[in-house]
Amino acid sequence: MIEIYSRPELFSGSCYDIFVEMWTQSFMVRGILVTGVAAIVCAVLSCWMILIGWSLLGDALSHAVLPGIVIAYLVGAPFSIGALVAALTMAGLIWFMRGKGKIKEDTAIGVAFTTLFSIGVVLISLFPSQIDLHHILFGDMLGITRFDMMQVFLISPVALGILLYKRRDLTLYAFDKVHAYTIGIDPRRLGLTLIVALSLTVVVAMQAVGAMLIVALVITPGAFARLITNSFSKMLCIAPLFSVSCVILGSYFSYWFDTASGATVVALQGTAFLLLWTIQLVRSRIAAKGTIPGTPLVAPAD
Repeated sequence: MIEIYSRPELFSGSCYDIFVEMWTQSFMVRGILVTGVAAIVCAVLSCWMILIGWSLLGDALSHAVLPGIVIAYLVGAPFSIGALVAALTMAGLIWFMRGKGKIKEDTAIGVAFTTLFSIGVVLISLFPSQIDLHHILFGDMLGITRFDMMQVFLISPVALGILLYKRRDLTLYAFDKVHAYTIGIDPRRLGLTLIVALSLTVVVAMQAVGAMLIVALVITPGAFARLITNSFSKMLCIAPLFSVSCVILGSYFSYWFDTASGATVVALQGTAFLLLWTIQLVRSRIAAKGTIPGTPLVAPAD
């Protein structure tokens, strides 16, 4: 029989013990604050990621940072610098290989990210060190230091600023690349801009949830928002709100039941998405067969 660890003293105490005590712990506040900031950036980015169909690219960049982290440790540089260099290198390779020869983009992504990830594991085995592979892969939301906070608070505004500054162009790129080209927008350059923003976002989110779970933060919020609304402008509001709510609720659950914080947040997001998707599926089955198909997603006029 599996024994589930929990904190029964919380549930036998007052509302203060249940809902407020967590906020008196400085490590919890730091973790929630940093993860919340990362979740906002990831959620905004996810709205474009799901429309363009770049889910696999987000997964690839999150895995490709491993060799950069190991090399950064060996030379004494901050992990975030190594991760960013590795992510940008991965993005550059994919961008260079796409559309050239007989290799399709998804094939290039698959080969590149598995190769870089394997190189990272090999480097760890060749150079025994204090690097915690579990921490890199799954993050340490509750072990975030002040230096980690500083990195997140410096990088997040840059990534979010790029997305907001290029919002109209990116939206047009997501809906109609041909039209974007005809009005003088270079889709290739705009796609590269989005990849740079994704690379920065991967570095930010890695501090909280690790390399393995980043892809969930940059996909699930946008997918959840897409189920709720057909308006892209509303998606940009719903996705961050949903993501931050999951961070707070997941942190409570993690604190009460002593579970892995980053994984709990991601699991909560996935559960909420699957629940909403199931509800909508059941409702569509119950509805009359002659229902009008859903209206297409409408790009914002502004």
